Amino acid sequence: MNRFWLVAMTVPALASAEPQAAPISQAEYAARRAALTAIADSGVFVAFGAREPVDHYPPFAQRAPFRYLTGFLAPDAALIIVKRGGHITTTLFVQSSNPRREFYTGARMAPAAVRAETGMDAEINERFVPVLDSLAATGLGFWIVGDAESDEFIAPDSLSFGSATTRRLGAAHPFLAMHDATRTLDSLRARKSAAEVALLRRAAAISTLGHLAAPSAIGPGRNEGDVQAIMEYTFRRNGGERPAYSSIVGSGPNSTTLHYDRDDRVMQGGEVILMDCATSYQGYAADVTRTLPVSGTFTADQRGIYQIVRDAQAAGERQVRPGVPASTEVDSIRAVVSAGLTRLGLVDSTNAMIDAPPGFCGRTTECRQVTLFMPHGPGHGLGLDVHDPAQWYYANRVFGVGDAFTIEPGIYIRPGITDILPDTPRNRAYVARVRPLLERYANIGVRIEDDYVVTDTGVERLSLAPREVREVEDLMKHRRPALADASAR
Repeated sequence: MNRFWLVAMTVPALASAEPQAAPISQAEYAARRAALTAIADSGVFVAFGAREPVDHYPPFAQRAPFRYLTGFLAPDAALIIVKRGGHITTTLFVQSSNPRREFYTGARMAPAAVRAETGMDAEINERFVPVLDSLAATGLGFWIVGDAESDEFIAPDSLSFGSATTRRLGAAHPFLAMHDATRTLDSLRARKSAAEVALLRRAAAISTLGHLAAPSAIGPGRNEGDVQAIMEYTFRRNGGERPAYSSIVGSGPNSTTLHYDRDDRVMQGGEVILMDCATSYQGYAADVTRTLPVSGTFTADQRGIYQIVRDAQAAGERQVRPGVPASTEVDSIRAVVSAGLTRLGLVDSTNAMIDAPPGFCGRTTECRQVTLFMPHGPGHGLGLDVHDPAQWYYANRVFGVGDAFTIEPGIYIRPGITDILPDTPRNRAYVARVRPLLERYANIGVRIEDDYVVTDTGVERLSLAPREVREVEDLMKHRRPALADASAR
């Protein structure tokens, strides 16, 4: 038995034995609120928490901006901070007592208990709108932190409680100066504190346990749902709160769909299975992807694609350190993928172009052939949201200490991918040449994704599941045939 497998078998016990990461302190929450209000000499700062789920499934999860500012995890809450001439008052608005409702939901914290736990003043949320109206009459400007599902949906958001309340406030007070503070808060969230990194490290460790347990449910004739079940079981068993996002377990053709989450196909021998699955720990999300051979070993063609992706990830890792432009990492990853696909003949050259269908390449009408096989970016920020702000999103776009992020190159050979291309002379020539290769490599989807944090000296990889070809095949060779109790404490 090789060294790696000995380590792999001991990781679950070691990770479970680690002390749980400490929660974010009330002092850190207070410092975050102070940093937000520092953007104005005076003003009213308003943040909205998530509403009570109608169906209670999935379970309630607090909106990331609100959790970042308060740490308060009950539904239907809101925050008002008033800053006047250097004097700041902070009030958390919470659900009032309702004994009938609490038969179903459990007791809610009364304002006095909220004050004792958080150090903030507290009132019942029926007082929230009247207080907003009274503050609007003072002439102070308002800074709004919204409650959209994520930053990606802020622009079209019109249905959330925060959006509706803000519209009503503007209509009732037409001369009120209102500013969107979400982007400002994002820039504060971008640099992770030591306490946040500890939570991310724990989330990644638990997620690694899930990926170590997954092979016991992989094999011809098994269902993708078996893999999802054992991974999510392992997450929960080891202290994960919930999946950090919908688990993606795609075998064969499903491995080429980036966000496939039905997870209900029966695996076939000779396929690969792509598993993009991770947990959230105290609100902080990991994001880990591995691609394994269903039958235990990669075919030569699968191995060739896999190695390109792994080499691309390694090339990106080598570039990351404080002060380095994020574009350097991105360019390194794309160069390796482009060169690898050129060697395989799937693209004509590293910079060869196609005529693109509307929207496929953004606003342009052409893009590189490589985009057909790696349509997504090679990574994103990580934190309270699985797509969290990072410092390299802003200003000079360089990596900074405290950046938490993923590196996740991928190659996906989708059958019929060239059918989307407009019928042009350039496209016809390319399609005619590449068609036999598309048939040869059809249904091979490979993504390798890990979590990282930038340190003073470089970069730390947080997620440690096997990823080299030899390690992956060893993991499959020694997989346990039944439910793996990878989380015994």
